[in-house]
Amino acid sequence: MVSKSKQIILVSLAIFLLLGCASVKTKLPMEQGSVETGSSVTFRGEQLKLIGTPLSIGKPLPSAKLVDAMTMKEVDLSREMGSVLFLSIVVSVDTPVCEEQTHYLGDEGKKLPKEIKRITISRDTPFAQKRFAKESKLTEISYLSDYKEGDFGRATGTLIDKMMLLARSVILVDRKGVVRYIQVVPEITRFPDMDRAFQKAIELSKEP
Repeated sequence: MVSKSKQIILVSLAIFLLLGCASVKTKLPMEQGSVETGSSVTFRGEQLKLIGTPLSIGKPLPSAKLVDAMTMKEVDLSREMGSVLFLSIVVSVDTPVCEEQTHYLGDEGKKLPKEIKRITISRDTPFAQKRFAKESKLTEISYLSDYKEGDFGRATGTLIDKMMLLARSVILVDRKGVVRYIQVVPEITRFPDMDRAFQKAIELSKEP
């Protein structure tokens, strides 16, 4: 049985996910804090457990199956070598903060060196991601869906228990496939520190 408090959280999150807006113009304050993968996050103060294998800096990005929203082909980012991977992980592209996060990755991320691959990952279906990309005119970044079994979330310790959605995070992977930066936003309604992640990505792009 799901407790009454858990039911309230589920209903609240469902409402939150339905309140995506067509365009978010305001720049949200960036959260500098982070929690460990595989630990827990909060949704408006309510604690939510993260399930899966914790991800560690200095270790290779684990293998996980994702689906490319544009081609519908399976992608395994652990096999992507030679480029710096900027992984922007969102709860759903159709929510205000996630939309703002993706716009920031697309608009401000244009200033990043070309060898940095900008990727948005969520548990939205590939069709929802593709529609979002076209409607928002953010087609210069990649969209990968973890909609099938949540393989990526389980492999990185970013899957929210019960909700089965991905926690808001930013992960950077260097040219050799090694994880070099992780921010899991403690409160999933807040905005990640994209500027700090951009700077770190630039530093990684200069490494051989």
